[in-house]
Amino acid sequence: MKDILQKIENKEAVIGVIGLGYVGLPLCREFVRGGAKVLGFDVDPKKIEAIDAKKTYIEHIPDETIAEMVESGLFSATTNLDRLSEPDAILIAVPTPLNKMREPDLSFVENSCREISIRLRKGQLVVLESTTYPGTTREIIKPILEESSGLIADNNDFYLAYSPEREDPGRKDFTTKTIPKVVGGYNEASLQVATAVYKLAIDTPVSVSSCDAAEAAKILENTYRSVNIALVNELKMLFDRMDIDVWEVINAAKTKPFGFTAFYPGPGLGGHCIPIDPFYLSWKAKEYGVPTRFIELAGEINTAMPEWVVNKVMHALNDKGKAVKGSKILLLGMAYKPNVDDDRESPSYKLMELLNKFGAEVEYHDPHVPMIRHKREYPQYYGKESVELTKENLQQFDCVLISTDHQAVDYAFVCQHADLVVDTRNCCEDAVVKA
Repeated sequence: MKDILQKIENKEAVIGVIGLGYVGLPLCREFVRGGAKVLGFDVDPKKIEAIDAKKTYIEHIPDETIAEMVESGLFSATTNLDRLSEPDAILIAVPTPLNKMREPDLSFVENSCREISIRLRKGQLVVLESTTYPGTTREIIKPILEESSGLIADNNDFYLAYSPEREDPGRKDFTTKTIPKVVGGYNEASLQVATAVYKLAIDTPVSVSSCDAAEAAKILENTYRSVNIALVNELKMLFDRMDIDVWEVINAAKTKPFGFTAFYPGPGLGGHCIPIDPFYLSWKAKEYGVPTRFIELAGEINTAMPEWVVNKVMHALNDKGKAVKGSKILLLGMAYKPNVDDDRESPSYKLMELLNKFGAEVEYHDPHVPMIRHKREYPQYYGKESVELTKENLQQFDCVLISTDHQAVDYAFVCQHADLVVDTRNCCEDAVVKA
């Protein structure tokens, strides 16, 4: 262990990052800025080509940052997994989605670990960053790494840890560097090595007693948000029946300086965490015979929101003497949150699918998503392009449905020229239906 700790302290250790997406690329950036040599891995050759050309593919990370990283001589990227033997520490930041049965899909993690295992050398550190259920690192990753390599974690032949990502794309007040980083080691030696590695890039590593505890902490963070968002979504539906504006109620409640945290309703959950991660825990809980009623109820409410929104659109069109079938609808916003190009798990895709199913013709406008990229769940929308937001275009649509509240959109202009606006984000004051 002294050898790798010495290399880390001298900034001679090479850091490998598998998965150069919304989590992996910012992580590479911070390690490079901390003076570490970084080797990035991704199966998508287009990402590697972009990095080699000093170009970005994530909106909130500018070209200048990629150029700075590459020109420093500390950062390079490859699709060649044979080079996994080179890094002293390998950080795994790959997707952990749900399958069609809404059960954990760890195939990306497992495949990454298999690739590592056949190249794993003594003294390397492997850290999982992808969100998962408690026990994954110990029960799934450790056996895979040991089986092909012949190395044993209990003997400290290699080091193993879990450190959940806490990325929030587009956030201005915190960065990857300044967000405290939970770190759980498989054993004490692994914790020491992993903590030393993260100190190269992160201001505040937070050590916990085990990988399981770190995995549980991440699940808790996202379940907390999921349950509270479900609460306000349920209240939105109730207050709608009572003819009370839920947004006014929340704004009034949050004036209390203690004992209340504001959460906001929407058209459904999006992003890489909240729509998925709590289900990892509820799935794992079945092994222990413990029902997770809050998680499952929250999931039921949140996943039902797109249908509720579409129903509001149908009623709003009906009040105008129109059927949804044959109507032209403009969806404002494909990203899952404001002011970013991140459309992972965005409820806008479900809204589009449902409206199409009911016979509506749907276009979209999003200044951050000029064209829809390939989506595993919605391949039919690949290549669809954002329409321009002009007076003439707005007047062609029977309804404008606001799904994402981007600051770059002039909502007063939208309300002025659209015949009907259904607003799920409280962007507009006048001539709208709140949903």
